Amino acid sequence: MYSLLRPALFCLDAEKAHHAGLRSLEFAHRSGLIGLAASKPAPLVTSAFGLSFPNPVGLAAGLDKNGEHIDALFALGFGYVEIGTVTPRPQAGNPAPRLFRVPEHMGVINRMGFNNAGVDALVANVRRAKRNAGILGINIGKNKDTPNESAHTDYLACLEKVYELADYITVNISSPNTAGLRELQEEQALRDLVSRLRDGQENLAARLGKRVPMLVKVAPDLSDADADAAARVLGELQVDGVIATNTTISRSGIEGHALANEAGGLSGAPVMARSTAVLRRLRTRLPEAIPLIGVGGICSGADAAAKMSAGASMVQLYSGLVYRGPALIGECVDAIRRRRESPSSGVAHL
Repeated sequence: MYSLLRPALFCLDAEKAHHAGLRSLEFAHRSGLIGLAASKPAPLVTSAFGLSFPNPVGLAAGLDKNGEHIDALFALGFGYVEIGTVTPRPQAGNPAPRLFRVPEHMGVINRMGFNNAGVDALVANVRRAKRNAGILGINIGKNKDTPNESAHTDYLACLEKVYELADYITVNISSPNTAGLRELQEEQALRDLVSRLRDGQENLAARLGKRVPMLVKVAPDLSDADADAAARVLGELQVDGVIATNTTISRSGIEGHALANEAGGLSGAPVMARSTAVLRRLRTRLPEAIPLIGVGGICSGADAAAKMSAGASMVQLYSGLVYRGPALIGECVDAIRRRRESPSSGVAHL
């Protein structure tokens, strides 16, 4: 189905195509035609963060910011779906146009700016979802007009509201599209923020009798020293997991392209090498007990296997779906399955 739909979507502005694709997916799901979009992969159960995932291939945050299409996305065969990024208050995000395809390089540039309907709308959507399969992650952020010194209040507000509904929660401090957000990755700022959130997490666990894992998502643009400092802080504070990585502000790989000067984060194939390098460095510096999710540039099963070889326990897709469609999910699951079954692959990261 996607091979038939893609030419029509690519005739549209990228953001309009994004919404049209989600509407088509929802229609296919509600009408029982979702099997035409993709065949669900055979299970490949994976354990991480104290959770059991049907398979290790998930959807990265950003596609379904408000949690409006959870059941339809699970029906494609993802082992887990991450919705958001959500902020305490609704916000429109940055002015359009703000989403651009770079098809010659299988890349996407976005400067969306955490556009979302606010955490209360997301919570209502999650409550309506059937969630018959898979693990649901909720990605939280801060509002654009909240200063960094008060950022913890936004993150804690979202944490409190989504805690009971999420299987895991991701703290997004790595989007390049909210001014100053990445400053929260600096060592002392990171320590202050994550310490407060870890306290909030443990208080909620004690109060509600349910401990929900909390992950932190980092940027691919960290220097080696910054990556080492982040690993040190996140290891000392015993976060449940790390997602490596978000989009990049670099234009390496698309130099000279007509869109290379567009502001925003670059994702897709051009970020694969840098994202994987950061993943590998974090794996060698984080305690083994803290699993990593590899995301950034996965456009084939081989890319997914490369993330696993670099130390990921699981992977996430997003921009690769724009170019490959839902068939990429099963291809990645199968590649990871072959890697696990190969005697030369060593001990699998589970």
